[in-house]
Amino acid sequence: MIGLGVLGAGSYGTAMAIQLARRGTPTRLWGRNEAELAAMQQARVNARYLPGCHFPISLTATSDLEATVQGAAHVLIVVPSHALRETLERIAPLLGPEQGLACACKGLEPGSGRLVHEVVAHVLGEARPLAVISGPTFAKEMGLGLPTAVTVASLNESFADLIAQSLHGDGFRAYTSDDVVGVEIGGSAKNVMAIAVGIADGMSLGANTRAALITRGLAETMRLGEALGAKPETLMGLAGMGDLVLTCTDNQSRNRRMGLLLAQGKTVPQAIEEIQQVVEGVKAAPEVLRLARSVGVDMPITEQVVRLIAGEITPVQAVKNLATRPSKAETE
Repeated sequence: MIGLGVLGAGSYGTAMAIQLARRGTPTRLWGRNEAELAAMQQARVNARYLPGCHFPISLTATSDLEATVQGAAHVLIVVPSHALRETLERIAPLLGPEQGLACACKGLEPGSGRLVHEVVAHVLGEARPLAVISGPTFAKEMGLGLPTAVTVASLNESFADLIAQSLHGDGFRAYTSDDVVGVEIGGSAKNVMAIAVGIADGMSLGANTRAALITRGLAETMRLGEALGAKPETLMGLAGMGDLVLTCTDNQSRNRRMGLLLAQGKTVPQAIEEIQQVVEGVKAAPEVLRLARSVGVDMPITEQVVRLIAGEITPVQAVKNLATRPSKAETE
């Protein structure tokens, strides 16, 4: 039996699998495309999504879902949030009662607005050990073995420790937490804020504007987290502020690049075509706003991003709407 089966052979799933294998955990990386996975296994690299990051000897790439799930002690899901439910439904009949589940999916389920742990509970029930992983992590840097830190959150302390220790080492630091909601909210909202910052930078609005958007974006995220029971320290930590700063300020971020392209006058479909990968913030933005409204939380930056993505306003109008809001106390 292998240690972990990783489901999702995009850039982030591949990087996670490389880190697990680098730490000596026998790991299988599963993806849908049989030809691509066979090529990865032969070349020992994911040339499409993570070129230059070579597979450790204990990593196997495969398109055999049944072998990956049933041959693993535990399963790590690293797919876009909109694909989480389908993935869970596919593996439900394959999972044994002793297998735990870890998720490194960032975002809310489109349509329902459910957080990751809620989708898992809805499909698999609440008895299975579950951990969520988030933090400031670009896949390329993780795959190359550059210093990286994440938060592993679970209500099951021993399972959080197990997943964290599987990842921890060789410059990779994995911290544990019991604040599942806080980690999930941080990972969802930061993508929306990165689109906003990308728009501002694409319009050459300057460093002052960038800093203000990041700071007020964190304030929005913390208000939402507080309303949902998250801990403030989680949203001031790796899964909150850390991931927010990373995603807003570096062009490795797909969501930031989306904002830059929107500022150039590209439509959302045109920008996605150019980026050539899933941009989580596009699907997350309306769900984050809907969730915020359901608990009475004001998220003005998120609202402007949603309206812009929907084609209701232009980048110039979005900036004007935020700039002309009434003055108020910073803590409100």
